[in-house]
Amino acid sequence: MEADPQPTTPTPRRPVSMRTMLQAIGPGILLAGAAIGASHLIQSTRAGAGFGFGMLAVLLVACITKYPFLEFGPRYAASAHEDLVEGYRRLGKWAVWLCAIVNFGSMFIIMAALTVVSAAIAQYLLGVYFPDSGSITPQTLSAIIIAVCLLILLLGKYRTLECTMKIVMTVLLLSTLAAVVIALTKSSPRTIPDDTPPWWGSANFAFLLAFMGWMPIPIDSAVWNSIWVQEHQRIHQRQANLREAIFDFRFGYILAGGVAVLFLALGALVMHGRVDELKDGAGFVQQLIGTYADTLGRWSIPLIAIAALTTMLSTTLVVLDAFPRAMHRLTQAIRDTDPHEDTKQRGYAFWVIVQALIAMGIILFSLKSMKTMVDLATTLSFLTAPILALINYLVITRHAPENARPGLAMRVYSIASIVFLSAFSAAYLLWRFV
Repeated sequence: MEADPQPTTPTPRRPVSMRTMLQAIGPGILLAGAAIGASHLIQSTRAGAGFGFGMLAVLLVACITKYPFLEFGPRYAASAHEDLVEGYRRLGKWAVWLCAIVNFGSMFIIMAALTVVSAAIAQYLLGVYFPDSGSITPQTLSAIIIAVCLLILLLGKYRTLECTMKIVMTVLLLSTLAAVVIALTKSSPRTIPDDTPPWWGSANFAFLLAFMGWMPIPIDSAVWNSIWVQEHQRIHQRQANLREAIFDFRFGYILAGGVAVLFLALGALVMHGRVDELKDGAGFVQQLIGTYADTLGRWSIPLIAIAALTTMLSTTLVVLDAFPRAMHRLTQAIRDTDPHEDTKQRGYAFWVIVQALIAMGIILFSLKSMKTMVDLATTLSFLTAPILALINYLVITRHAPENARPGLAMRVYSIASIVFLSAFSAAYLLWRFV
């Protein structure tokens, strides 16, 4: 059995400047960018539109129960100086295989779904401002979006991805915040919804399960974050300490949760009680933009459209990076290959191209079956969430350096969250198959 990583010689704790902390920000931004996509734009807004502000409590519960297992990713990477995939390998090949199955079973479907929604928003905006552009199909726009993302990742690589996402996330946050503030000023106290429909109908309960499963960030993203922490350190030629890595993670986690609250508020303020039937997927986004324009005026279309489009494009770009990085590292771990061997990252480039091509193939030839495929990916994610949470807990408590292992309070908190997530998955199984 290979020895566990050991901490470096401890040094006296010194005050860390704000500049140093800000320099550590990067992987957390990517984590937030990966999460703030269809799950936030569609699920959070739909939650507000259908249930009002009552879903804020559900969102808070999701944020609290998932926090420790997502935090364990950067905690392990910063303290052990290796990514979470290596921690899985130390635990056993079964953990590596499980993570690989979850990633492989989701990567192509999720990439295709994100690209289609992004293309649908772009097509809607082209139709509004350039009526003669109707000949541009969603498939053509999807190909353009994927091609641009490929160029950014294969030519610009991680440094360009990180810089791009910092700009995009700033635009996303400001435009979404402005959209919510304007919607709030147009809503009198009497029109702000405070009622919540019962959750116990089958359709409502199904949505509740899906909302809880994706909010604010799926647990399998912890692996992505740990890999990004290692890449961030390599690119910037500096090794972030545990405190900096946790600061970066919390920044991204709060950003993801905060944007989820903003989109939920947007749905509650603009759509709740005003729309009789909510559409699915890209149709819902177009419905949101249309309702926003009807409520506030046509001048507001660019504001909400920028928020929607930057949300989807940011997630599409980051997901095209995240899954291939994870699959590259997971295949290395399965084959017992040295993670530092592929210096030119040919394996990463291979998975980026494969994911892009298969996702485009799904868009071209299996668009009608995408809802079924997304449901399958969602089911896989829901059912494996408590297992992945347990694996992350075992890695951090057994194989992290002693000075980075969670204390008693965090251990109790983690175990309670695992129990909750297990009950959540059991409820999903009962609803789905019984």
